[in-house]
Amino acid sequence: MTQLRDILYLDPGHAFGIQNRTNSFIQENFTQIDQYMFDKVDLEPFKCIFFHDFIDQEYLYIHKEKIASFLEEGKVVIFCGHLFKKWLPGCSLFTPKTINSFTDYTISKVIEHPIFEGVDTEDMTFNKGVAGFFARGTHSPVPSHAEVLLTLPGMPTTYIDRNTTKGTMLVHAGRDLFSHRMQNKSTDRISTQLLQWVHDELDSKRGEK
Repeated sequence: MTQLRDILYLDPGHAFGIQNRTNSFIQENFTQIDQYMFDKVDLEPFKCIFFHDFIDQEYLYIHKEKIASFLEEGKVVIFCGHLFKKWLPGCSLFTPKTINSFTDYTISKVIEHPIFEGVDTEDMTFNKGVAGFFARGTHSPVPSHAEVLLTLPGMPTTYIDRNTTKGTMLVHAGRDLFSHRMQNKSTDRISTQLLQWVHDELDSKRGEK
């Protein structure tokens, strides 16, 4: 019997994610299910849900109350992508960045945070010499009291929200943060550090009870 991991990874079935189904990092740390099984799965064993940028948001909107209930239990949700349907509590719809130059895609750190510790912002901004892969806008306005981690010029792009619900939401207006692996640059640190942050956040919440 396959061991159940307490982080649920909804597989969108997209072509770019085929390798995730056999990747050792994903297999060892996540329970993967097809995204369209979400309405049937019992969420009680899970402490965190990861929603990929290719996720079917029309489908999630139908099941938004299930997501809200999960968060009200003090659990963690991570969403990487561009929200166009209001299925995530308190999260505004995606607003693209107006681009006049590649410098408009420059990533900056607002604070030093464990998820991005030791990660060079230039490595986030550029991928094989091209800017814009990491993030392209914001979910604005950001909820009050949110902890903003990263910005594009003039707008937040990555934040943590511990106030809208009893749980914690990490929202990133870009591609899958767990996909930053084996690129031979400092962004390789993100996937493992994000995973550690999830467990630390859950331990912190247990300590509050």
